[in-house]
Amino acid sequence: MAKSEIHPKWYPEAKVYCNGKEVMTVGSTKPELHVDVWSGNHPFFTGTQKLIDTEGRVERFLRKYGMLEGGDSAQAEEQKKK
Repeated sequence: MAKSEIHPKWYPEAKVYCNGKEVMTVGSTKPELHVDVWSGNHPFFTGTQKLIDTEGRVERFLRKYGMLEGGDSAQAEEQKKK
């Protein structure tokens, strides 16, 4: 049983605003919530997320520490060229 007069007021129909537009209704302890990002404009959910190609970085790391097959021979050839 909840004690009376110790809990904040509950707003079951609190409005969530993003860029001045109402985007959803949720339950909250505040009547209005203002957010910068929500699932409707986040790149992950909208499908506009750009994947960063890190393959070059990983291969360079593996070659540097000799974990890549043929990495030692590639380093040796680079050293000979210098």
